[in-house]
Amino acid sequence: MLQTIFIQIQEKRLRVGVVLLLGALLTAFPMPVSAATGDQVLEWNAIMNDTVMAGGTNPLATTRVVALVSASVFDAVNGVNPTFKPLHVKPNAPGYASRRAAAIQAAYAMLVKLYPTQADSLGTKRDASIAALTQSAKSIQAGVTWGQSVADSIWAWRLTDGFAPAPPPFVGVLGIEGSPAAVGVWRPTPLVNAFGAGPQFASMTPWVLQRASQFRLPPPLALTSAEYATDYNEIKIMGVFSGSQRSDDQSELALFWAGNTPLYWNRIASQIVAGRSRSLLANAHLFALLNVSMADAGIACWDGKYRYVFWRPITAIRLGDTDGNAATDPDPNWTPWLDFFPAGTPPHPEYPSGHSTVSGSAAFVLSAEFGNDTQFTVTSEVRSGTRAFPSFTSAVAEIADARVFGGIHFRTACVRGNTLGQAVANYVSSHAMRALD
Repeated sequence: MLQTIFIQIQEKRLRVGVVLLLGALLTAFPMPVSAATGDQVLEWNAIMNDTVMAGGTNPLATTRVVALVSASVFDAVNGVNPTFKPLHVKPNAPGYASRRAAAIQAAYAMLVKLYPTQADSLGTKRDASIAALTQSAKSIQAGVTWGQSVADSIWAWRLTDGFAPAPPPFVGVLGIEGSPAAVGVWRPTPLVNAFGAGPQFASMTPWVLQRASQFRLPPPLALTSAEYATDYNEIKIMGVFSGSQRSDDQSELALFWAGNTPLYWNRIASQIVAGRSRSLLANAHLFALLNVSMADAGIACWDGKYRYVFWRPITAIRLGDTDGNAATDPDPNWTPWLDFFPAGTPPHPEYPSGHSTVSGSAAFVLSAEFGNDTQFTVTSEVRSGTRAFPSFTSAVAEIADARVFGGIHFRTACVRGNTLGQAVANYVSSHAMRALD
């Protein structure tokens, strides 16, 4: 009962409108963060961003990548005269070891494991970062040795998390589409009709959560309900490719947010942190908390996706005469706005929204650290320019709009996804990497 009430409250709050401020503070992507900042956490966070982009990693797999890198950096930096409880690796570095060298080596070592084809480029960046340090050779070498050890330990730990090997292709109700059992159930969708993405994430071992289903949401809206009809008719009008009632800006924001979710939030956090005076350890802790929360949010989200296997709007609207709801008129030719991109609708079940879930977790962590009413701008790897926001909640609300206006998610999947992400991040923040005192 309490969970239902909480979800209803969050739904009402997030349906209240979005405050959007268009800005032009940044015009280039990615955000430049270099060794000149003096903070190797920020430097290697930017290198991680570029490496993931060059590797073409999808947003779901990226949640695991950013957690692996940031967890390694945190346990490496914190392992020298620790202030926080470690995430996984027991502190065992000599007190004279360079935290900065440890951060560099931990990030480099993990990225090389994940992206071996980029080893030469990463090695050049690693050597430049180490060369820029002004500490003693003994301190730097101790830091490098410790950072490598931590990355190796984190890597070995997560090799058994269930990410690999990949399970057989997931096809939903493909092959029985015309049967009553297929109504409301996911199947491959245009444009590419790909199999379901990342089904193994639904049962992966979380980083901090006790189990993937720990905060599992209630089922999606009943197809015959008035609430479902409201969601259906909103997206049918606002998410259609042509003839929509979207404004030009609403069409653009749907495209702007169709990129790599964890990277958006790492760039947002980097921009905010770069303008403040913070220690290397404080930043290592923040990014580990941010990225581990997003990783567990992704796992929790995929638990729901493959538990409920709910159909996508493109399927629901084209087959609207089969759902038993008199208020949902079908359109057999309906096409979503995100068919603007070659991939079309993302290839996995609709409920809950992955973008909203992961973003909800990120917004929770950053709000707790800096306050919700923190102004920031963000860049996109798929569209030029920037968007500016007066708060984290306004960004999350726009992301929900983006998925609806893009024609790929019903509103409820976004609102409830955000609630799920917040619950995950709250748990991670309360149970991992806490201050020793």
